[in-house]
Amino acid sequence: MPKGYWVSVYRTIADPEKLAAYNKLAGPAVKAGGGRTFVRGGRVAAYDAGLAERTVLIEFDSFEQAVAARESAAYQEALAALADGVERDFRIVEGID
Repeated sequence: MPKGYWVSVYRTIADPEKLAAYNKLAGPAVKAGGGRTFVRGGRVAAYDAGLAERTVLIEFDSFEQAVAARESAAYQEALAALADGVERDFRIVEGID
């Protein structure tokens, strides 16, 4: 079964305190949903039309598990804490088998 991945790219961080509050809640919510964080910040080498922005990559055992974790009450609480603190591109993608 193909794995599922959360891919987040942060275009701007308007409120670092909101991001910190989100991180405090999101980490346990992701872990409870079966997610494993592979990338969180760190160095980025951007090529072609890419931009060197903060990137987060989280793996789940399936696409369905990734969607369920995103929709969980615990993660929704983390999103409420984040509110308008950042502008980001967040997507859930299915891996290949």
